[in-house]
Amino acid sequence: MGDIVRLTAVHKTYGRGNNRVRALDGVDIDFEAGTFTAIMGPSGSGKSTLLQCAAGLDRVDAGQVLLDGAPLHELSERSLTELRREHMGFIFQSFNLIPALTARQNVELPLRLAERPIDSVAIDRGLAEVGLAERGEHRPAELSGGQQQRVAIARALVTRPKVIFADEPTGALDSRTAREVLALLRGVVEEHGQTVIMVTHDPVAASYSQRVVFLADGKVTGELFEPTAETVALRMTALEPGGSGANPC
Repeated sequence: MGDIVRLTAVHKTYGRGNNRVRALDGVDIDFEAGTFTAIMGPSGSGKSTLLQCAAGLDRVDAGQVLLDGAPLHELSERSLTELRREHMGFIFQSFNLIPALTARQNVELPLRLAERPIDSVAIDRGLAEVGLAERGEHRPAELSGGQQQRVAIARALVTRPKVIFADEPTGALDSRTAREVLALLRGVVEEHGQTVIMVTHDPVAASYSQRVVFLADGKVTGELFEPTAETVALRMTALEPGGSGANPC
């Protein structure tokens, strides 16, 4: 299907002088369309920065970031905003729902912001796909954490984006609810051909992906295909301080 996101020789540094931190150090990585990739690494490895740069939420200092051929590193802020609105979906740990809006209205919000027509049948279908067919008129405070994250997933999918970026999407959920949300994300890939790029610290969450990319000190150190929680945990142990070093790909 070809690459939908490509980062080439990407560098990103924060701070100055003695406080300077190199978050990404010459990262080269591709994400194929219609796949589910997890990004993992120790704290401070650069995984969240990688996600933010891949989505154009943060500017790279050097290198290239392409989304379906569009050079994010060269676009104006206005063009970036429009591209994200049309072609990207976002899921965060904190849900980021609007408290005063119902579940249905939260799902509709990206369409309204993009001034696109509201297809009520499509909204109903989207809520049903995440198991909330009967909860459309409930506000976030009337929903459990897992239900709120399902609303966030439906909202991320409503524009049929080219890529869904997920940053610790199960970090605030209990293990059972987390598994349900992760299964939904895997289904989005397998049934709809969407692309999901997810940052996580959890080997169990990563095991729902098709590929895990490992970072350490701002560099890609390896990857794992068709992962299990056990193989991911073993690789992560090697990356932690005091570990035996990163395993080869």
